Amino acid sequence: MSMINSVAGPLNTEDMGRTLMHEHFLYGYMGYQGDCTLGGFKEEEYTKSCLQAAEDARAYGVQTIVDATTNECGRNVRFLKKISDMTGMNIICSTGFYFQAESCYAYWNFRKAFANVEDEIYEMMVTELTKGIDGTDIKAGVIKLASSYQQITPMEETFFKAAARAQKETGCVIITHTQQGTMGPEQAELLTSSGADPKKVAIGHMCGNIDVDYHEKVLSYGVYDNLDRFGLEGDLFHTPTDEQRMDLIKSLSDKGYGNRILLGHDSVNVNLGRPMLMNDFMKEALKDANIRTIGAKVLPGLAKRGMSDTQINALLNANPKALFSR
Repeated sequence: MSMINSVAGPLNTEDMGRTLMHEHFLYGYMGYQGDCTLGGFKEEEYTKSCLQAAEDARAYGVQTIVDATTNECGRNVRFLKKISDMTGMNIICSTGFYFQAESCYAYWNFRKAFANVEDEIYEMMVTELTKGIDGTDIKAGVIKLASSYQQITPMEETFFKAAARAQKETGCVIITHTQQGTMGPEQAELLTSSGADPKKVAIGHMCGNIDVDYHEKVLSYGVYDNLDRFGLEGDLFHTPTDEQRMDLIKSLSDKGYGNRILLGHDSVNVNLGRPMLMNDFMKEALKDANIRTIGAKVLPGLAKRGMSDTQINALLNANPKALFSR
């Protein structure tokens, strides 16, 4: 038995059930905070939308959702706790920051002039994992990291090193964002060489690349392979299709890696700021970009490929539980 942090308090890993490893109840691109006059927080509207998302996930047996929204992109732990309390859904929130081009790195670059930024980030992560976030007793349950397309910048590397230190102290899980599936092996190497426990690391958005050899290279570090963008596919997202991703899962499972694959959508239930204006192309591209897709399309698709119920259930049940239990 292991206890982990959820926004509602300690959660026994035995009670996690089916788990989605990378979702966003709320998400805002950096800069949305400055558009608050016309794009302010709509509590009632957002609550209604997020309650529906939780129920949509529950409809195919999901009991736990890892909310991967980072500190600067709209993480709101009080709101997440409200959704958890109202639905009974276990929600695990994150501490960390997004990749450099779409993050708050100006602040940390400024602080480099007079402070040890790695130490400060480490201190922030440990505090949010062990004491609470933003004046609450709500604690983060995972560290979220991210790297850029085809590179890990020096400042991103600082975050990775701070996270490895924080994990060594707290034993928490690290989840990551790879931009379009690039830099997976490099992320795994950087974290493990910095002292992180690979059995508690999930390299994310790996379904941006469907090369089996590439996935085997990442998995050779002992980490988990997080295929967590189902529903986000095609030209708009510069990604493989969900059908290709399901083929990848079957291939990796046949090679013996079925116990180290995790699933999610990277769904954004509410985009903070002003509402998005959607043309017909975007509406079509986003039609499956929601928290229902794994239940509606992926699980049946894997069964059609000959995977057993035990193999399929492990992706949502046994594998997340093992990641958080060690």
